[in-house]
Amino acid sequence: MLPELTPEDLHARLATGENLQLVDVRQPEEYAYCRIEGSVLIPLGELARRADEIDDTRPVVLICHHGVRSMQALAYLQHRHELTNLLNLRGGIHAWSTRVDPSVAVY
Repeated sequence: MLPELTPEDLHARLATGENLQLVDVRQPEEYAYCRIEGSVLIPLGELARRADEIDDTRPVVLICHHGVRSMQALAYLQHRHELTNLLNLRGGIHAWSTRVDPSVAVY
């Protein structure tokens, strides 16, 4: 099983000021529509060439719409780049919007 955290867990960790890297793997138009503040966009299709932008010194939370693409990104980064500091946001930004921050648009 790949490591995940719930939107509520992410919210709690952000509230404590934990130094997390939030990486959104959706498409640019999705990211432009809504995003979690502080996240950076690295679309899944660009991950192979931009993997060096993933910080290996702090926890990294991977985000997508419902958690599927971010899980693929996590598996790729674990397998190809041997990163062990990765977490998938379970339910993606949709779950974040509906369970934590309703100001983030749902689509």
